[in-house]
Amino acid sequence: MFEEFKSLLVEQMNIDEADIKPEAELVADLGINSLELADLIFSCESKFDIEIDEEDYRKFVTVGDVVAYLENIQK
Repeated sequence: MFEEFKSLLVEQMNIDEADIKPEAELVADLGINSLELADLIFSCESKFDIEIDEEDYRKFVTVGDVVAYLENIQK
């Protein structure tokens, strides 16, 4: 799941692959703003055929947070 999410970050956010680590913070380390985060959430919903509640995605701080959420919801 990490690799799939990392691909989204590289392709859609133009983030350097070397910067994407589970502990990397979406805003502080990767520079993703709120609009970009909304686009990223939409892309995840489309790619993984899921729906992510606003309450849930407001808790996403790191890449690892998103990956853990996606892994948990895919079960």
